[in-house]
Amino acid sequence: MRGYLNRPDDTAAAIVDGWLHTGDVGIFDEDGYLRIVDRIKDMIIRGGENIYPKEIENALYADERVLEAAVVGRPDEVLGEVVVAYVAVRPGAELTIEELHALCADRVAKYKRPARLEVLDELPKNAVGKIDKPALRALASA
Repeated sequence: MRGYLNRPDDTAAAIVDGWLHTGDVGIFDEDGYLRIVDRIKDMIIRGGENIYPKEIENALYADERVLEAAVVGRPDEVLGEVVVAYVAVRPGAELTIEELHALCADRVAKYKRPARLEVLDELPKNAVGKIDKPALRALASA
């Protein structure tokens, strides 16, 4: 990659000493394979603990009634950030907030569970059709 079109500051931040810094966070598993866990800019820091939204999103997707799920951090005066999850349900399906909380309770550690879960008709998308996390962060902070 030569750089971002007409964005020299973003290019300078992403390409350092000839290396592209993607912002991906990965871990090596016990067999030595690299597994991408999430993006550094999406990581939530709650009371000093690093929380990767992808883990919570995967827990929510375990229910077939969930069409879309996105997790963001909301600023918190005491903990720094807390977890907020947004879900869109498949057409014709019904899913309660209580069921979503129970799903998270079964699959993620207590400190990673959403402080707030909200069901939306659909999650906001950016120009290329990806879930718009900045819009969700703004919604969570409002």
